[in-house]
Amino acid sequence: MNNPRLAGRYAKSLLDLALEQNQVPAVYADMKWLQSVCSTNRDFVNVLSSPIIKADKKQVILNAVTNGRVSALTSAFIDLLVKKTRESNLQEIVHAFIDQYNSMNNIQKVKITTAAPLTDNLKEEIMKNVKAALPGKSFEIETAIKDELIGGFIVETSGQLVDASILRDLKDIKKQFMDNEFIHRIR
Repeated sequence: MNNPRLAGRYAKSLLDLALEQNQVPAVYADMKWLQSVCSTNRDFVNVLSSPIIKADKKQVILNAVTNGRVSALTSAFIDLLVKKTRESNLQEIVHAFIDQYNSMNNIQKVKITTAAPLTDNLKEEIMKNVKAALPGKSFEIETAIKDELIGGFIVETSGQLVDASILRDLKDIKKQFMDNEFIHRIR
């Protein structure tokens, strides 16, 4: 269930409490870990959002998954979510927390998608151009591989997209042929 307003409020509350208790790095690490758990284990997210499974069972499952892996503050926060029947929003709250943390620390997410694994030299070259376009920011880099790009890369950051892939070039050429731009130029 998407509820960005609720997720933002819970995330802000957790961030404020973590700031107050000087536990921001620990809670941020917990949120990154929970983000990876939610993104890699669809069953975990489905259990949390299931209306059939009772809250006490969800609490047991959450405790089993997080026991010894998250800080006391994060554990207490998860308990609060279950008590308030907001455990189904955990994944969304985690994303909102990370976004707010990144905003607070001036960290920009950059996603680089390539057709083949990205070499360190190419990653540095791409990031040099990104840093020149967005000075004064720190960057969190995420890489992905999509074979259908054929070659080149796609860079996504702060609502901007730079598509320098061969797939896009081929689509542009196809569009030109479909629009018959070349026939008009011959006459």
